[in-house]
Amino acid sequence: MSSATYKSRLTQDDLYLFNEGSHFHLYEKLGAHPVEHGGEAGVEFAVWAPAAEKVSVIGDFNGWRAGAHPLDSLGQSGIWEGFVPGVAPGALYKFHIESRYRGFQAEKTDPLAAYCEKPPRTASIVWDLSYQWGDGAWMRERARHTPYARPLAIYEVHLGSWMRVPEEGGRPLTYRELAHKLVAHVREMGFTHVEFMPVMEHPFDGSWGYQTTGYFAPTSRYGTPQDFMFLVDVLHQNGIGVILDWAPSHFPSDGHGLAYFDGTHLFEHADPRRGWHPDWGSLIFNYGRHEVRSFLISSAFNWLDRYHADGIRVDAVASMLYLDYSRRNGDWIPNSYGGREDLDALYFLRRFNEEVYKAFPGVITFAEESTAWPMVSRPTYLGGLGFGFKWDMGWMHDTLLYISKDPVHRKFHHNELTFRMLYAFTENFTLPLSHDEVVHGKGSLLGKMPNDDWQKFAGLRLLLGYMYAQPGKKLLFMGSEIGQWGEWNHETSLDWHLLQYDRHAGVKKWIQDLNRVYRDAPALHTRDCDPRGFEWVDCHDSDSGILTFLRKGAGGETVLIACNMTPVPRNYYRVGVPRGGLWNEILNSDAAHYGGSGHGNLGGAEAEAIPHHGRPFSLNLTLPPLGILFLTPSIQTH
Repeated sequence: MSSATYKSRLTQDDLYLFNEGSHFHLYEKLGAHPVEHGGEAGVEFAVWAPAAEKVSVIGDFNGWRAGAHPLDSLGQSGIWEGFVPGVAPGALYKFHIESRYRGFQAEKTDPLAAYCEKPPRTASIVWDLSYQWGDGAWMRERARHTPYARPLAIYEVHLGSWMRVPEEGGRPLTYRELAHKLVAHVREMGFTHVEFMPVMEHPFDGSWGYQTTGYFAPTSRYGTPQDFMFLVDVLHQNGIGVILDWAPSHFPSDGHGLAYFDGTHLFEHADPRRGWHPDWGSLIFNYGRHEVRSFLISSAFNWLDRYHADGIRVDAVASMLYLDYSRRNGDWIPNSYGGREDLDALYFLRRFNEEVYKAFPGVITFAEESTAWPMVSRPTYLGGLGFGFKWDMGWMHDTLLYISKDPVHRKFHHNELTFRMLYAFTENFTLPLSHDEVVHGKGSLLGKMPNDDWQKFAGLRLLLGYMYAQPGKKLLFMGSEIGQWGEWNHETSLDWHLLQYDRHAGVKKWIQDLNRVYRDAPALHTRDCDPRGFEWVDCHDSDSGILTFLRKGAGGETVLIACNMTPVPRNYYRVGVPRGGLWNEILNSDAAHYGGSGHGNLGGAEAEAIPHHGRPFSLNLTLPPLGILFLTPSIQTH
């Protein structure tokens, strides 16, 4: 198979680092790489299969015949490699594995494939990833900043259902079609970033990408790898960051994938008490295996390096941290100290964050972690997991529980809103209203609101305004910005036609203005992760359903927030403030152009020298029904 001039691209250093768990650029070494050797064009193939007796490349170039192009073993590294002349980009291939154990044979998709056939077909595709990027200015600027004191408003997107083409059978948009349409919408709305639900190749549409088989390949459902690069490139050129969902917590058991790869439990734990996920019927990575850590961290590097992603959101971190996650007594194995913590996963997550932040200045990592595990977003040298941000699932749960109740009962649940401030600065939080809250019978955000249509829309605007007023970065799932009535369905488009109706157009306008004020007002973002950025004015008026608080910027800027969680207008409501003069009403969710009833303060209110709420001045305000106000002093203190 190998020509006389063939020289391995894998050095002894590569093999050492891979087996040590410290090789984070495997995509440059393993997989399929078009090259030229001795004047002959072809492809170098390499795959990790330490329990294999024989490995060969099969494909459309050799009639899918096992043994036609055998690979050579690189000894104790467990890697097999070889050069196949005459194979060109676009060729279909798999690895045929013959194991030393139990006569196991299988045809496997390349774990490091750069491109795969469109499901349900499962072959890998030889591909040249050359692309001329045009986002140099964005990448240079990104490296100069950390995100904590900057506005971060994330628009979460499922690529296949954001918009479809009804004239062509309702097919999803391609990456290139999405590029310009999505950019136009995100820029109009004012979001700073998009977060794509997993773009990594996956066999089942209904998994939304979270059951990944191709950890290095963007799904071919919407185009080629270069088409996805184009989408990221256009977003960057328009000042929009890109965050990718990534699921190293589990993988599907499909026979063509990673499961039982070489006749052994290579990527997963052999014992189902550690290797089988009871919730999702999937397999759990063996994080204690050095080569698996090299594989997974290389996957993250692949998306940050080759595809210029600006952030990685790690899915289901809680399921990785706890050995007894979703398991009954007797169905899990304690760690070496007798505890329930997965020490291998802990090491992996810390190493992942350390290596990502070291190699890619300006990127962000996010943890979807739903428990009270401490210091998720604190540095590893302090004992933390090292993530940049943690999703505040507690805020999401408590707030949606409160807001879905009839206002007449809310006074009995006031603590569900105030409780967050006991822990709000223990982590760097992102406030998520994500896809998980609008599926599986939960209803849309609009559908969660109680009572008649007017109150539903007012309640939705109040919820969204409350999220932007709270300390923490923001995430909103697509469709919520137009007040979608129905649950999200991954097989259909968003209901864009709703924007012809005033109330839906009003929700869209409200999000546009929230994003604008969030970006423009330093008090709303510079201290999102700093307790000096928040101060209660009054959190005790549960009978009236009112919360008032201050957001404070690093330069002394101040925004007063007043929330009325009832459908009753509160006239002549006095609120203490720290200074006199005119306070401008910069946002009012009840304004007529948002679909509200028009209650408000005619653009502002003059602070009087009447002490209230422990402050030397106070405002006499009209608080609109199911409304939220944002007010700023006309002269900010610096």
